[in-house]
Amino acid sequence: MMEEIYQQIRSYIETQRLPMMKLWEDLVNTESGTGQVEGVNAVCSRLRREMEQAGISTRVIPVENAGDMLVGEWNAGSSAPPLLLIGHMDTVFKEGAAKKNPFRVDENGMAHGPGVLDMKAGLVIALYAVKALMETGWRKRPIKFIFASDEENLHMFSNAKELFAGEARGALAAFNFETGYMDNRLVVGRNGGGPVSIQIRGLAAHSGIAPEKGRSAVLEAAHKIVEIEAQNDIPRGRLINCGMVSGGIGENTIPDSCTIRIGVRFPNTTVRDEIFAVLRNAVEHSTVPDTTAELDTSRVMECMDTTEGVMALFGHLKRTARDCGLGELGSFRVGGLSDSGITVACGVPTVCGMGVRGEGNHTPDEYAEVESLYQRCILAACAAYTLEDDFNTEKGD
Repeated sequence: MMEEIYQQIRSYIETQRLPMMKLWEDLVNTESGTGQVEGVNAVCSRLRREMEQAGISTRVIPVENAGDMLVGEWNAGSSAPPLLLIGHMDTVFKEGAAKKNPFRVDENGMAHGPGVLDMKAGLVIALYAVKALMETGWRKRPIKFIFASDEENLHMFSNAKELFAGEARGALAAFNFETGYMDNRLVVGRNGGGPVSIQIRGLAAHSGIAPEKGRSAVLEAAHKIVEIEAQNDIPRGRLINCGMVSGGIGENTIPDSCTIRIGVRFPNTTVRDEIFAVLRNAVEHSTVPDTTAELDTSRVMECMDTTEGVMALFGHLKRTARDCGLGELGSFRVGGLSDSGITVACGVPTVCGMGVRGEGNHTPDEYAEVESLYQRCILAACAAYTLEDDFNTEKGD
């Protein structure tokens, strides 16, 4: 029975090659750098039309200081927990990139263009995977799309993380259609991290006339930097880099303010908690009397922990790929961040890197293997079809 369903899915995708390519081309040629809100919203509008034409209900959620978030829901009347299909509509490229480097396919079957790999193709795959499921008559559970608008800057200036988490909670599992890898490995773990800041307040005074009245925020920052950097543990992946310091107005004034900008990285929640403890301890005491400090960790992205649920979901995908004749899938962890950290932190097992295979993302030389657009769509649809409520009790293999 499953072989027949898999063949039905494969046959449907085969008939959709041209419209899939056309949508991919249109999305790549629609510039949507994170700061190009109009472009991001144009991508959102195009995908929304595609979803609604397919019978998928949609919601557009305004996001602070960014383009809109797109949520699509199919088979919402089912009481089963939904499967999430997630991705992002923005790219890292500046205005004019698509004019200089438009979508095209070379003689080796590789597609080129800004965002062709990261991750316009993944959006196409997610949409057509559900269309393929519709073709089979499958309605076992809801499927929910969550497409973010400012992932490439880690949602640093918006409320998208909170909105994304609110939409993701309670789901059974998630497929993230981020950049795929040429060696056919899927991502089962990602580092977390991002920018942190410590704002220090002291007391200004003339450094020549009344230095005893001053409380130097810069001096306090120096003490804190030494204390914080001493807690790095690179072999364990615990990185706290005090990368930028700014404060004071000149040599003749004892500075009353100073900001330390810090980059943190961590492989798992245990190390994350250690880093946060180091930072909290640094702001809760002072070496220079009468100085105070405030810590801001709001821009940190969660790590994608390699949980038992994640590995069980990968095991399901691996078996599905074998059964569908799509070859052997591998798994690995990567250092880069993604929204998979949000879903895993919400308790939703997630496998990432399910988009097209390719290389060079975030560069003008980015390319993607065209054939993998269809292969990954078949994989996602077949894996969704056979996904059971109790998959997370299985062992990944």
